[in-house]
Amino acid sequence: MNGHFAAVGDGPTAKHYGHGIQVIDEDKAFNTNLNEYLNETDVARAGFNYHLISVFGSQSTGKSTLLNHLFGTEFSVMSETERRQTTKGIWLSKNKKEGANGGDVKMADNILVMDVEGTDGRERGEDQDFERKSALFALATSEVLLVNIWEHQVGLYQGANMGLLKTVFEVNLQLFLKDKQSLTGTLRSQTRSLLFFVIRDHIGNTPLGNLRDTLIQDLARIWSSIAKPQGLENSKIDDYFDFAFAALPHKILQPDKFLAEVDKLGARFTTGHRSTKDQEFSGGVFLPEYHRRIPADGLSLYAGGVWDQIVHNKDLDLPTQQELLAQFRCDEISREVLVGFDSVIVPLEEMQTEATRLGKPMVLADLGASGAVAREKCVRAFETQASRYHKGVYAVKRGELESKIDARLKGLYQSQLSAAHKAGVVAFSDAVTGAVKSGQKAGGSYEFAEIVEKQKRKALESFKKEAQSLLIQGVAWTNFKPQYRLFEKELDEVSARLRKEEMRRLAIRVERWVKSRLGDAIGVEFNKLGSGRGGSGAPENGDKPPSDKDLWDRVWNVFISIVGEAETRFADRAKSFEASADEATVGLWRLRRKSWVALREKIEEEMMESNILMKLRENFEDKFRYDEEGVPRIWRPTDDIEGVYTRARESTLGLIPLLSRFRLEETYAAPDLTEFIGPQPAGAEPEDEEDLAPIGGVDEEEGKSLEEEMTVLSESKRQDLVVRFKKMADGVYVEAKRSAIGGITQVPLYFYVVLLVLGWNEIVMVLRNPVYFMLILIIGGGTYVAYTLNLLGPMVQMANAASNQAVEIGKEKLRDFLESNETVRQAISMPSRHQDSSIGMDRLDNRGKKTQYVEDEDEDDDI
Repeated sequence: MNGHFAAVGDGPTAKHYGHGIQVIDEDKAFNTNLNEYLNETDVARAGFNYHLISVFGSQSTGKSTLLNHLFGTEFSVMSETERRQTTKGIWLSKNKKEGANGGDVKMADNILVMDVEGTDGRERGEDQDFERKSALFALATSEVLLVNIWEHQVGLYQGANMGLLKTVFEVNLQLFLKDKQSLTGTLRSQTRSLLFFVIRDHIGNTPLGNLRDTLIQDLARIWSSIAKPQGLENSKIDDYFDFAFAALPHKILQPDKFLAEVDKLGARFTTGHRSTKDQEFSGGVFLPEYHRRIPADGLSLYAGGVWDQIVHNKDLDLPTQQELLAQFRCDEISREVLVGFDSVIVPLEEMQTEATRLGKPMVLADLGASGAVAREKCVRAFETQASRYHKGVYAVKRGELESKIDARLKGLYQSQLSAAHKAGVVAFSDAVTGAVKSGQKAGGSYEFAEIVEKQKRKALESFKKEAQSLLIQGVAWTNFKPQYRLFEKELDEVSARLRKEEMRRLAIRVERWVKSRLGDAIGVEFNKLGSGRGGSGAPENGDKPPSDKDLWDRVWNVFISIVGEAETRFADRAKSFEASADEATVGLWRLRRKSWVALREKIEEEMMESNILMKLRENFEDKFRYDEEGVPRIWRPTDDIEGVYTRARESTLGLIPLLSRFRLEETYAAPDLTEFIGPQPAGAEPEDEEDLAPIGGVDEEEGKSLEEEMTVLSESKRQDLVVRFKKMADGVYVEAKRSAIGGITQVPLYFYVVLLVLGWNEIVMVLRNPVYFMLILIIGGGTYVAYTLNLLGPMVQMANAASNQAVEIGKEKLRDFLESNETVRQAISMPSRHQDSSIGMDRLDNRGKKTQYVEDEDEDDDI
């Protein structure tokens, strides 16, 4: 039986694929190798350019024989000497007559033919489960379903398989045709199919038209008796199916005529169309609306999904009529009551979806009350209408309905609580921040811990109220205690984060205060350099500082004093935040580190090349230009300029080694920076160190020693400063030396004599001709004034305009002369002119020519 085909479970070979493949075997197993057959026959690459045909009918009616003659397939046929079942399951083969079909008409490309196991076979007996499912599979997947019947079966209920068609139509409508969207991801909606009735052994006594009318009437009667889903109660069979009919002579008694009619029938399997709904097909039977629009490479997955849904659908397992009725009515009632539920819930879901899309979670007002009322009404309505049906089915369907409702409500409620959660956290954070800012504006009198506790209590009460409003008695999942605990935990995390941010802001404010104080105090100490020897930097009154050697001691003492005051401020303020001891310790540790870095920055600013050179110059000039009493020196040639210069220079150069290193005068060593900053606290986190600059001698892993940290001027920079300072001091010395020598270099007298002798003639010429002299003087003075006032350009433009005007006036005068002299006009054939062509300054442009406006006016005057 189809032994030359690739059966389900076999390891298929290319030889087997050459004949066909078994799609579904008699044990309802689907062949997962279907796609390999489609690839072997090049159908998988055809896209939408393929067609699927199935044959349906009673066993031993010649279905396989018909397909073999129509499409050149090799399905097994019944032996003429033995009547037994030949086709078990569903078999598929590609059309072998894709060329000419015995004539000029070419069949459509890539026709796939399915041979379905016959119905009403003695081998199956009363087990009609497979024939129902196989027939439904053929109807749900095929574009054209060939119904193979004998002529004498027309008008019979069982003989024409009308009972089976009724069941297949009903379940097909429930599974595949009731919605425009399919029930599974692998199925698409299918709206129409073609039922092609092939009437075998047609004698001809009854016209084909009469047989057609009888079959259509029977099918319409079957359709009107089936149970239909909600919304399709008034549907007709014509809404989903088209019908075609053909009659074939007796194969045994009229073999030649049978083959000729089969060839004619095969010619109909091409693409066709129709202009109206009631019109017969024009062309072939493959209409666009029959195609399932499944690409050929996805046909195997699609067919497997259809079969899986058919096999696992309990409606096909022939339950009792009471159960079947209960299933149908409960499903129908469930759909009806869900309409009212959807009318309440769908707008709320849409509002939530839109808010989520916009990134603004929305807390819907009265959602709990609306959801609870809608749920209660829906379940109560179902209970009222469906409780009178089969109790077992009713209980199952009620559970399914409640699961559907609760799934919708659960998603809605969880989104509501999520929105309330996010909104509560944002509101809490904003409230705390706002209260802190208000306290800061009021002068800093606020208690951060009290603000946090108050706002946290308000946020928890608001969230708890919203969660309680969503509670539904008897529904376990509406107990939202885990969400409440999660919300409280996040509030604590936000509180800790806000407190940490407030501590950071406090630290920043204290650090700014330290920088400000250090900037003033350290600047004062550096400005005292050299003031002990008088000069411009010396104080006007009081005692003068004894020396500059204690500069770094004074800087360090000022630094320690300022940082100590800042630590007191920080510690007092941190207590109001209820900060832990670890947090306060970390804050003070960071403050000392940041303060030292601020001191180093200020020192580096004071020791910038330009600043230090300026300080050295001022120090040198104070000692060189002023005496010990601070009186400016007036240099005379007899003064010891060299001696004063040498002493001032050497004294100033002595400041460079002092400034190059931060060391205390008493110990002649750097301050103990490690002891001042202290060890890293145990509570310090990695983010507490991210913005901290490394300090030499403290952060040993940085590889920088304390000596390097205290070095202010490197050796190369010191040498450079010495060289540049000496050059600057030499310049001051030279200037002083010149001022002592005094005098101005005189021009030699003989130069004036030579100038007078060589320019005597020109001087006499100018003196003897005053007019010429005055003319030159006026022209030169006028040109200078015009150039100074930027009038040369306008003067040139006025000159050009005047010259252009003169040319135009000359032309007009010449034209007037020629027009007034008759002899001249006749000689040059010039017409007379009567219009006025007066020219004025207001009719000329900036180049002295007539403007276009004037010409237009002249044209208007002519009109």
